[in-house]
Amino acid sequence: MAASAFVYPWDVNGDPEAPARIAALGVRQATLASAYHSTRALTPRHPRHRIITASHAAVLHPVDAERWAGRRLRPYAAGDWAPGDAYGEAAAALAETGLDVHTWVVLAHNSRMGEEFPDTSVVNAYGDRYPWAPCIAQPDTHAYLVDLAVESAVRPGAGGTELESLGWYGLAHLHAHDKTAGVALGDAGQYLMSLCFCPACRDGYAQHGLDPDELRSAVRRALEPVWRGDAPAGGWEAVEKLLGSEPATATRAWRDSAARSLQSDAVTAVRAAAPDGFRILLHADPASYHCGANAGVDPEHILSVADGVVVPCAGGTGLLTPFAERRVEGSVLAANFTVVSGMGGSPATLGADAARAAGLGATELRLYHAGLASDEDLSLVAEALARLG
Repeated sequence: MAASAFVYPWDVNGDPEAPARIAALGVRQATLASAYHSTRALTPRHPRHRIITASHAAVLHPVDAERWAGRRLRPYAAGDWAPGDAYGEAAAALAETGLDVHTWVVLAHNSRMGEEFPDTSVVNAYGDRYPWAPCIAQPDTHAYLVDLAVESAVRPGAGGTELESLGWYGLAHLHAHDKTAGVALGDAGQYLMSLCFCPACRDGYAQHGLDPDELRSAVRRALEPVWRGDAPAGGWEAVEKLLGSEPATATRAWRDSAARSLQSDAVTAVRAAAPDGFRILLHADPASYHCGANAGVDPEHILSVADGVVVPCAGGTGLLTPFAERRVEGSVLAANFTVVSGMGGSPATLGADAARAAGLGATELRLYHAGLASDEDLSLVAEALARLG
């Protein structure tokens, strides 16, 4: 299976040895961030720095001023962590080693936008806003995300793109000094705490036969067992048990329609702007009610729209199966493994993990993350890829 390693521009720029080191892993492709959320990242081999602090979500390339003129919502330029055309500089260096470079675009995950424009954020049944989570049902946010996808995906020389967070973001978030794990929410609690009650979503619920005020009260009542530690186990069936089958189904219908519309519009717009042969993949979870960076999707729908998916496999390869069952000829099913041992990854088992993924229908590998991993981790990755051939 062909493999690609994720990388940030700041891993490459200013380190002349980085491109060859990444190519020497045995990967054919580098998936290079062109738009990314705020982060604090280690750069363990860089000659000039060891820690990068990206203080806000930003594009890592020049902003197209004409595209965004007069618009309230627009992408933010990066600060000194990725100045100028940081993406373009890194992409050129990686391409010189023979690597195929694809863009890595993070979309509906933007804390700065939520802080500056609070009305754009998901707001839960208690009235709490999630500034990191733009509500994708709002027309202005939808339009912003589609245009951001086009601008950051179709960069000069890129052979394709991988779109992350192209769907609902919810409560779960790697927030600084996070203190939200005191109660085990489970799938049901996460879903209920991620339901949005902004004006656009209230209208959406009404379109599906729900009274938004009654629904908000029902969600609060449904969460009471969760706060007591009595939440039922399970996935969607637990949501139905807590909220009731009919209202749960109606909320999911609204959210699924908003996500499908955004995903279809973004892929269509990127394809229209891209050259022939440009591949469009989504970071995806096969349960459409799930929120987060790996957006919940309907596998059959997304594989009819995009060229494939990147599926999280850090917790096992089980999420590959629903996509494999609906995969069409030529579509990509990329198994994404964390290979940073300090972040819970297991580079030592990459060979066996890859074989297991291939047996479930995976066609490619994704390795997270070439810039963050230790020398030992990278050595294990290179050995595994060499054995895989």
